[in-house]
Amino acid sequence: MSSSTPPPRTLFDKLWDAHHVAKLADGRSLIHIDRHLVHELSSPQAFAGLRMAGRRVRNPERTFAMADHIISTEPGRTDATVPGGAEMIAALRANAAEHGIRHFDLGDPAQGIVHVVAPEQGLVHPGMTVVCGDSHTCTLGALGAWAWGVGTSEVEHVLATQTLALHKPERMRIHLHGSMDADLSAKDLALQLLRHIGVRGAAVGFAELCGSLVDGLDMEGRFTLCNLGIEAGARAAVIAPDAITLEYLRQRCAGLPQLAQALASWAGWQGDAGARYPHEQQLQLTLDAPRFTWGTTPAQVVAIDEPLPLLNAAQDAQEATQWQRAYDYMGLKPGARLQGQRVDRVFIGSCTNGRLSDLVRAARVVRGRRVAPQVHAMVVPGSARVRRQAEALGLDRVFQEAGFEWRLPGCSMCVGMNADQVRPGQRCVSTSNRNFEGRQGPGARTHLASPASAAAAALAGKIVDHRLYEPHHAEV
Repeated sequence: MSSSTPPPRTLFDKLWDAHHVAKLADGRSLIHIDRHLVHELSSPQAFAGLRMAGRRVRNPERTFAMADHIISTEPGRTDATVPGGAEMIAALRANAAEHGIRHFDLGDPAQGIVHVVAPEQGLVHPGMTVVCGDSHTCTLGALGAWAWGVGTSEVEHVLATQTLALHKPERMRIHLHGSMDADLSAKDLALQLLRHIGVRGAAVGFAELCGSLVDGLDMEGRFTLCNLGIEAGARAAVIAPDAITLEYLRQRCAGLPQLAQALASWAGWQGDAGARYPHEQQLQLTLDAPRFTWGTTPAQVVAIDEPLPLLNAAQDAQEATQWQRAYDYMGLKPGARLQGQRVDRVFIGSCTNGRLSDLVRAARVVRGRRVAPQVHAMVVPGSARVRRQAEALGLDRVFQEAGFEWRLPGCSMCVGMNADQVRPGQRCVSTSNRNFEGRQGPGARTHLASPASAAAAALAGKIVDHRLYEPHHAEV
């Protein structure tokens, strides 16, 4: 390579260069933010800080507000929810009105979970920088955007300046190859990845995901995979755009002026041939059975047909102690099996698995069957649009006739800070993203799984292989 030829650049290099505003004296850089998403939980203090400083939102047209975390998902809902929730919902409404911000309020035909609404409304495009006061903002990296979660003080900074000051993050690329049975899903893949590398296996600010297993996912599967990037330690998980990405955007940005030119521009957000990241991982994964978490981190994962790990299989004494604590909390024993464990609750929804394809997969298992008598099962669409689409397909009837609750959009049982909670000691199979102690309520025992696995658990009243229920090649 001649001295005049610039070195090849990674996708991150291009994103960084395109958004770099200035180098600061303390070593950080000022980065322009293209899209800012806010919700009722993490924004009230940020808006209050603006007000105290006498500042306005710099670019309200780049900011979008959504109520999702502390809202009720019951039909006929109002602002009333957990103590303090109504005040937060009202504050978001007032702040959005004061600053001229587009607000997806309760009752809005586009309302829903922030990470579901933003892509389906065409608000996020390849090459964008996107931030939100929520760690699962990494979901949106599936569109080729650099998207990450920020704290309340950073929310205020973006509102005031449309920039953020940050050190250049550590970067890596994870190549995912191998095989995955057709009856399995992106959730099974994500859980297997977490099992393989652990909750700190991608402890970087930016992780690009690529490889044949990624290429084989549809757009909604890619959202699921990127959603769980933060659980591996990656603040941002990004997939470079391809034909699947562009077709998704073509459908959701149909009203955009000069769409053809935009699509051509978005397709260019690729790393150069030969460009390498400081850290590269090549992984070969084989998935031939559904995956479930057994413990209290998303990396404590087993296949449905294998025993739980023995303590002597831990890497060291510290990990063995962590496993024992997880077993005690979950009411399980090393060497036992998840298959056959009684289930009390089932939750299908969240920004991980609350999209239409997730509900279609679950309904395929449920159709014509009934929820086990002891199970309280609920389906919470990720957005009002997903809910309408599902109802147009008759999925609401499939779920309700089986004994599931059919709810309104919101974070619901994923986050455990609203009315939808698992009672102490109850075992829940959930399509959400975190199974920490108390995540779904004090003493809740959570097993993360795919929509099909969750649906099958609701029917059986226990953890089972969903393939026992699933008609081969059937259409919903």
